[in-house]
Amino acid sequence: MSLDLAIIRSQFPSLERPDIFLDNPGGTQIARQSLERINKYLLECNANHEGAFVTSVVSDSILDEAHCAMADFYNAATPEEIIFGANMTTLTLHISRSISRDWKPGDAIVLTRLDHDANVTPWVLAAQDRGIEVLWVNFHLEDGTLDMEQMQAALAHGPRLLAVGYASNALGTINPLARVVTLAHEAGALVYVDAVQYAPHGPIDVQKLGCDFLVSSSYKFFGPHAGILYGRRELLENLFAYKVRPVTNRLPGKFETGTQNHEGIAGVLGAIEYFEWLGNKFGSEQVEGLAEAGFTGRRLELKKALRAIRASEFELSRALLLALQSIPGLTIYGISDSRALEMRVPTFSFRVKDLPPRLVAEKLARAGIYVWDGNYYAINVTEQLGLEESGGMVRVGGVHYNTLAEVARLQEALAEISS
Repeated sequence: MSLDLAIIRSQFPSLERPDIFLDNPGGTQIARQSLERINKYLLECNANHEGAFVTSVVSDSILDEAHCAMADFYNAATPEEIIFGANMTTLTLHISRSISRDWKPGDAIVLTRLDHDANVTPWVLAAQDRGIEVLWVNFHLEDGTLDMEQMQAALAHGPRLLAVGYASNALGTINPLARVVTLAHEAGALVYVDAVQYAPHGPIDVQKLGCDFLVSSSYKFFGPHAGILYGRRELLENLFAYKVRPVTNRLPGKFETGTQNHEGIAGVLGAIEYFEWLGNKFGSEQVEGLAEAGFTGRRLELKKALRAIRASEFELSRALLLALQSIPGLTIYGISDSRALEMRVPTFSFRVKDLPPRLVAEKLARAGIYVWDGNYYAINVTEQLGLEESGGMVRVGGVHYNTLAEVARLQEALAEISS
């Protein structure tokens, strides 16, 4: 069953306005289920942790359920492997101190120039603190794909860690993550995955991937501003946690030091409930192999939902690509072959002739079309492409609630800008 966008869009109150949201790589609109969870939490059980009274008890149960829900979303082995925090950047800066604590001079780590800076600079800073080497993997400028020869050469040095993105927030490239994880583990490296850009577009399975850590932010998948880290249990148990003394030494609490954003965590639970609703309503054609793989209950519905979204977005990606390719003087950066859509998410960055990206974004905004311009914190990408000093790129990004009619309006507006 294909997605019924009228029903889908009814779950997003912000979409009732006439504006077109193609700024989704920077943050999606929030689902009704997430809003309701936030509102209900603040009105009915807004309390701090581990109290003897009813609102605290209910609050703790909601936080526990949110850990369970995110374990289902990532297909983690246990809820204890789920750590909540402010956002992906803050979580990575925090846990990088723990992961790097035993690095020594002579060690090395591997980073890519395709990644968002939140999966680059925390590790560069940690490497500087520990006096170790950073090895870099570039991407192919012509299509925005990782240079796998450089990846293998870097991993041949036996690094302590590889930090890599699931999908590029600048160019939309989906990295060959299963292969990368296998190569890294064969080299003895831990793998830390930034899944922020991929999370709204397809199913995540940390057990199948075999990665050691994976992190995303729920405001990129229809929830509130919050970050969620997965870490393999034995690693989290053995890592030193930077925390205050009263905080438990048990997982996941040892890495959730201080009072958390409880209403935000409740909102994350609501976002997962949105996916569960979508899988139940529209995922009937997406069940092949899931029962045999052991998926049941919410995990089954989530896999169905993300499979349905992924299938729906192929059409959206194709429409965006064709629309952009129709504009005279428009240059797309990244994969632009319509036969290779399985290698990207519907995130496209481009330049229109010699127009400054900010000017293009402003003109689109006046037409009621919201897009991003600049480097989107993927500063290594714009530097490698030689575009950083001239304003970066314009970025449009669709998600499953965007329509082909919205793509057509984008095409019309860009044609006028380019003329």
